[in-house]
Amino acid sequence: MQKEIDDAVKVLRDGGLLLYPTDTVWGIGCDATNAEAVARIYALKRSENKHSMLVLCETPDMVVRYVDKAPGIAFEVMEMATSPLTLILPGAVGLAENLIPEERTLGVRIPDHEFCRKLLRKFGKPIVSTSANISGEKTPKNLAEVSREIIDGVDFVINPRFQGRPTGKPSAIMAFGPGGEVEIIRQ
Repeated sequence: MQKEIDDAVKVLRDGGLLLYPTDTVWGIGCDATNAEAVARIYALKRSENKHSMLVLCETPDMVVRYVDKAPGIAFEVMEMATSPLTLILPGAVGLAENLIPEERTLGVRIPDHEFCRKLLRKFGKPIVSTSANISGEKTPKNLAEVSREIIDGVDFVINPRFQGRPTGKPSAIMAFGPGGEVEIIRQ
């Protein structure tokens, strides 16, 4: 696994795109601080929808480096989650501007996935995660369901043996306001 992680980190540092497994579905990822790489994902997915892009972080400590208005309750919910949960948090900072919607929020998930956690630890920054499909098409649960266009459009495909046991469905989503307001967007 270490060689795969080292190779993936090199691709990320060089501004490349990954096709990789997560705790939910297969995703397309890049360095979340690299605007050119983010723009390549939008082009590949044929979508400029900033709300379809989230970032994976290794730990809550990494999250707080990139959101400066998140209420404490959000982190308590994150710690208690028993299934994949994306939090929409206010005050996105330090990331590619073309990743951040007008309202300056950021979708964040800490994956319960060995490969992702090791990749994030080695890379040291958030990684974009968006479903590995053309916008509007079916979300792929495994590599076999990913279209040829997506596979050909990325720079590195993670070996499916590192897939683990994904849920096969997108994460739940909860949005938090700076004052602790909560909205459930997807269960």
